[in-house]
Amino acid sequence: MDKTVASAALAVADIEGGASLAVGGFGLCGIPATLISALYVQGAKNLRVVSNNCGTDEHGLGVLLGAGRIARVTGSYVGENKEFARQYLNGELEVELVPQGTLAERLRAGGHGIPAFYTPAGVGTPLADGGIPWRHTADGAVAVASPAKETRLFDDQTFVLEHAITCDFALIRAARGDRHGNLVFDKSARNFNPLAAMAGRITVAEVEELVEPGVLAPDDIHLPGVFVQRIVELTPQQAADKQIEKRTVRA
Repeated sequence: MDKTVASAALAVADIEGGASLAVGGFGLCGIPATLISALYVQGAKNLRVVSNNCGTDEHGLGVLLGAGRIARVTGSYVGENKEFARQYLNGELEVELVPQGTLAERLRAGGHGIPAFYTPAGVGTPLADGGIPWRHTADGAVAVASPAKETRLFDDQTFVLEHAITCDFALIRAARGDRHGNLVFDKSARNFNPLAAMAGRITVAEVEELVEPGVLAPDDIHLPGVFVQRIVELTPQQAADKQIEKRTVRA
């Protein structure tokens, strides 16, 4: 089963306005930059994005955010994106902040058909009790606040119920992949890409190196092809284009 698609543009052509997207990457590490750029050109608006962060002002999901294409973000880290903060505080963007481990497990649960789970993270805080501003009005008032979540006692310890996440599409990036969709990720790029892939009903993967089926040893595969529907092979230039979120140097 050859899942390769001729171009990133074709791979994202059917993503409609209002669609939900799980997007892989950790900061700017392992982000599906080529697919994001293709979606920017495609023009879909009012997107609901689930991702560890929203890129920077000039890279990653920040490109879509700056163009006003994202309506809602579920994530765990605001990062270095000043436009993200501006839109949130001015009522232009709805934001659900989630503890990073909880976000990872909500994505994994969605991919494994687990509707919800209990976790101790957030118990006794507004994450569980509700009231966190999801959206502001233009004058700074709270337009939409987070609801209270169900809690339950297990062995005299309180846990909060968290719901799984599934999305219409997932956009991810892998270091290597074959035509069947089996993927291998490099270092930190493995943090959220496999989880985002699991949560997407249609998962599109851009790969830096495309190999034939059978080349990847089964024990080396991080994500089996059952979770991937479309593969886009990057050009050498696209594969080499990797940004650094914050460059630091020693004096």
